[in-house]
Amino acid sequence: MAAGFYDTPGIEVIILYPSCKVSDLQEKQLTTLGKNITALEINGTFDDCQALVKRAFLDDDLNKKYNLSSANSINIARLIPQSFYYFEGYKQVKAFGKDVVFSVPSGNFGNLTAGLIAKRMGLPVKKFIAATNINNIVPDYLQNGIYQPRPSQATISNAMDVGDPSNFVRILDLYHQDYTALSSQVSGFWTDDHGTREAMIDAYTRFNYICDPHGAIGYKSMTMLKDNEFGVFLETAHPAKFLDTVNNTLGIQTDIPEALEILKARVKSATFLENDYDSFKELLLSN
Repeated sequence: MAAGFYDTPGIEVIILYPSCKVSDLQEKQLTTLGKNITALEINGTFDDCQALVKRAFLDDDLNKKYNLSSANSINIARLIPQSFYYFEGYKQVKAFGKDVVFSVPSGNFGNLTAGLIAKRMGLPVKKFIAATNINNIVPDYLQNGIYQPRPSQATISNAMDVGDPSNFVRILDLYHQDYTALSSQVSGFWTDDHGTREAMIDAYTRFNYICDPHGAIGYKSMTMLKDNEFGVFLETAHPAKFLDTVNNTLGIQTDIPEALEILKARVKSATFLENDYDSFKELLLSN
């Protein structure tokens, strides 16, 4: 999103990201553009960053000064075009003549929500798998019908370290709060870092395919498939964004795309903030 709006007149982009909870290359992508892109390094988690943003949307002082919008999956405008990918994916595999199952590595659950919207629009997907790391709030709900948000825990699949996924309320709304209806079409799956590394090794050994730590969880969930089902697992990012994890796990040196390679030499520029709404608001108002 920062790259998409970079140097666009009339638009200021403020990025909030959790301190020490993204990879080095991820951080360089967020903090080295400059101009109309401002990066805020928050002393907290992804959930903390998202809570600050949501509170800002409800702040009268900020709304008098700015027209605020979100570029992550808080915004339904991200989910609608994302739903089209499911139609394209289904088109590519329907000729196998099996029931199609999409496995979606999930953190804030925007991508899975987009898939469920596609199904509601008529895409004949049999079911979805909500694949998470140890932040398995939704898989637990799909198992026992109890939704219990909790503080997120750090993992090697850091984009999925979410303890209270924003889009889960949308998913519940799509199914009219009906646990039976939802759990019949969405299954839960989760694994820890050890299981994630095992999946990365298995995919590389069997198929010479390099999963990033998020996609690896989707890959691992393919063990849930039945004989008459064809599984499609989604990836999340280029594995080079997680160099240390990928290289150490697989014992290789991952090729880095030029667009990421050039980031190494750039200097990080970010404002460090405590997880404090008043400080965040003051910074926005003084911009």
